[in-house]
Formats: sequence, structure tokens, C-alpha cells
Amino acid sequence: MRSIPLKRIARLQADVQRSDPDGLLTLDVVESGTGRLLSDPWKSPSGPPSAGVADVEPGDVLFGKLRPYLAKVVHANRSAYASTELMCLRPRPGIDPRWFFYRMLARPTINWAVAASEGTKMPRTSWERLGEFRVDVPEETEQRALAEYLDAEAARIDALISKKRQLQARVDERTRVELTEVACGRTSGQRLRDSELPWLGAIPATWQVERLKFMARLETGHTPSRTRPELWENATTPWVTLNEVGYLKEHQYVHVTTNFISEEGLASSSARVLPAGTVILSRDATVGRCGILARPMATSQHFVNWICGERLKPEYLWLVLRTAMQGHFISLTAGATIKTIGMPQVNEFVVPLPSLGEQEQLTQDAVRIRGTSESLIASIDLQISRLREHRQALITAAVTGELNVPGTA
Repeated sequence: MRSIPLKRIARLQADVQRSDPDGLLTLDVVESGTGRLLSDPWKSPSGPPSAGVADVEPGDVLFGKLRPYLAKVVHANRSAYASTELMCLRPRPGIDPRWFFYRMLARPTINWAVAASEGTKMPRTSWERLGEFRVDVPEETEQRALAEYLDAEAARIDALISKKRQLQARVDERTRVELTEVACGRTSGQRLRDSELPWLGAIPATWQVERLKFMARLETGHTPSRTRPELWENATTPWVTLNEVGYLKEHQYVHVTTNFISEEGLASSSARVLPAGTVILSRDATVGRCGILARPMATSQHFVNWICGERLKPEYLWLVLRTAMQGHFISLTAGATIKTIGMPQVNEFVVPLPSLGEQEQLTQDAVRIRGTSESLIASIDLQISRLREHRQALITAAVTGELNVPGTA
């Protein structure tokens, strides 16, 4: 077995020799550590950009030179263009492209690329430095045997990961259904009646359906003028904006915010500092994301907010908004080019209203269900992480000769 530098088994393809429309491969579409593409770069082919882009031919291997610790490596199976973030490496004669892909994905190669990087915030490697890394190169027949073995094993592991992801999706769906049933009182064992609301369905016969604005004080948010810099100086009050909608997907309480608003900004706008316990709802962009303020905060105009009265607990209102009313929000925005819920529609919101004791019990039931679901999903995430680690270890062991692969010496 020969030990030779990478630059002698592949060459860098760094220019464009054709101008026909084709897909553009960029770093962000490559999944770390697997070589899979996260989206289809060929859906909207375009002509090649003018600078720093390389022609990609089937069999080329693309290596992410920006932040190489991400291990973004692709084996191209069709022609394309590669962005400047990817090195296009073309295996030389006698080098099997699939084996070369796994060799570049193996941990020793990635570690060398990281060590040979320059920069701190955005480390970057180069072919000049990466090409000096020496690897053991088996005969071409053994390269093919290794590649075929790793293709089969990687596909088996990827199929297991896919099944784990499907299981997580089923857990999510089951949890959503269970929480909706809890919010509507259909798990309480009480006699049910038709609420006459399509989105709500049956509720206990003893429950009422009330206009939300009569059960909680409606508050709206606002954004001070961006053309007045003085309104944004000395900003210290937490201010909920669309930056928080991603956080609200997984969390009930808002403890911190990305942005802040100043006293002068509050005074010059209709935004108000709302008390802890206020329930907030995104009414445009990502419609339906909701949360509860854990401390006094203000919100932007993208949110509507309710300060609950004596008959409505914030945790129960959040549960109804998060579960049963999500389908209602979709119906209100169906067909709209820009998804939004108008204030006239917000003023018409109604909610089921059990007794305070029942609200407390239902929210406790919801906490238990969510806790069980989160534990199960975390367990599946751990299994997926271990499968990914096994996949990487298997590739490394196979291409470095630590693993006895059938068909190799």
C-alpha cells in the first residue's frame, strides 16, 4: 500500500470551461458528516456566476474549505457548478471516486484540514495545505471493495436514522393530538356537548364558550420610528419581536429577548411594558406562535397580547392557543399572499372556559404529557447521535485499514 499526498491522487478544478445553465452547489446545502444534499440545487438551474466557480463533473468530490470541522463533503453524481466555499477535487486515474469521497470524509482528513486552517471566527483551509496530507492508497480493486462496503453500511445506518426521525414525527403528532384533547376537556370523563365551532369540536357540557376580550385585556405592540436613532439609545427593556418566533416553537415562557426598547422609544410609540404572565401571540409572519412573558416586557406590532382576568389562567389560555386554535389560525389566513390575522378577527376570538380548578388540572396534565414527549424525543436524538458517530467511526476505520473489509488485503 502506497502512502502519498492527497495532491498526487486528485487535482483541484478551479475554473469554468462551459456556460450552459446548471445547478449551483453551495456549502449550505451539504449536510455535515454524511455527504447528503439538504435541498435540490438543480430545481432552478442558472448560468455560472462569474468569479471563483468551478465546473463539476460526475465523480468529482467537493470539500468544504470554510469551517472544515463541519465535514461537508459531497460526491457529485451529475454535472453542476461549485461555489467558492467548496473545493472541487477531481480524482486522478487509478483512484476510485467513491473511495476518495470516503477518504476525504474520514476523521484524520478532517482533523488535518482543521489543523491546516487559518482564521478564528471563520477558519478556512486551502488545497495547498490540505493537499500535503499523506494517505495510504490501496490498489484500485481494493478501493472499489471498500467503497461498495461503505455504501452499503452507510445506507443501512441512514435508513435507521430515517426511521428514528419518522418515530420522532409520530411522537410529535401524538403529543399534539393528546394536548388538544386535554385543552378541550375531552379527557376529563365528563358528558360532552357540541361547541358549534368547527375548530373546537366537543367540550364538556358544563363549560362555557366566551369572547376572549371579555376574559383578558387585549394589548397590542408597536415599533418606534427607525429613522430616529435617539429612540434606540440606552435600550434596556426586553422587547419581543419576530426574532423570538423560533424560540416560541419549543418554549412556553419568554425569559430573554434578542432586542430591547428604550424608555424614550416606549414614550414615543403605543408600545407598553406588559406584566409577567401576559400571553403573547404572533399574528403575522409565523402565525400562531405563542408564549407567556416570564418578566415585564414590551412587544412589537407583530404580536397581540392578553393580560388574563380573574376567570382565566395564562397557562390555560396558552394551551388553547397552542393546540386547539392552531387550525383556526390556518383557516383565517388560508389563501392570503401575506399570512396575517387582522385585529377585527382577533377581537372575535372565543375560548372554552372551564372552572379555575379545571384549568389548573388541565395545565398540569399538559405539563406531564409534554414532559413525557420531550424525554422520548431526547432519547431518540441520543440514538441518532450515536448512529452518526458509528457511521463516522466505520468510515474512518475502513479507509485507514483498521477494519477488515471483505475483498481487501
